[in-house]
Amino acid sequence: MLAFDVFGTVVDWRSGVMAEMSAVARERGLAVGAGAVADAWRRRYQPFLDRVRRGEAPWQVLDELHRAGLYEVVGEFDLQALIEADLDRLVLAWHHLPPWPDAVRGLTRLRSGFVLATLSNGGMALLVDLARSAGLPFDCILSTELVKSYKPDPRTYQLVPSLLAVRPDQAMMVAAHPYDLAAAAEQGMRTAFVRRAQEWGTGKAEVPTFPVDLMAEDFVDLASQLGA
Repeated sequence: MLAFDVFGTVVDWRSGVMAEMSAVARERGLAVGAGAVADAWRRRYQPFLDRVRRGEAPWQVLDELHRAGLYEVVGEFDLQALIEADLDRLVLAWHHLPPWPDAVRGLTRLRSGFVLATLSNGGMALLVDLARSAGLPFDCILSTELVKSYKPDPRTYQLVPSLLAVRPDQAMMVAAHPYDLAAAAEQGMRTAFVRRAQEWGTGKAEVPTFPVDLMAEDFVDLASQLGA
């Protein structure tokens, strides 16, 4: 079976957040670089998650951590003209992000031969919304919310064998982020790196510096390599 990271691996968070930020800014008459806002918001993601994972902050679902990060971004970019409804809309944008162009086609091919599950820091409600809005053909939604922690907590990867009745070595973690694959490998999972060079709009992907089982350009390439 295949377990997928979602943000940046399956869906294009940057374009989705930029589109919503641009629309809100137009309505409020704000001149702001949507890409800079999206990047600043996303850079706050892992530090907020790490504080929860280390027990330095109480458990909160990702929507709440996104909102906390957004409050900081509002201050950084002088976006105090945004009202609470605007912030609600921006947080909700993460529920409706666009898939990468190859995602649905590649997942559909992969599903012919494998069980497909998410393994994401997104909350359950967020991931269900995202799968439905983007037409993502997952068999199962697994969220780190189920263990009230965040990746790379080992318990998050252990969800796959414990809930889907497979050995760790019968499951492959698919991600565009090396840290995610390294942590999955430590739990005995196989690993597939998918290159997402435009995740941050730079044309450069962070490539693993350690061995992975497969390296793929996209999900269609991954399907071909796996014989799907």
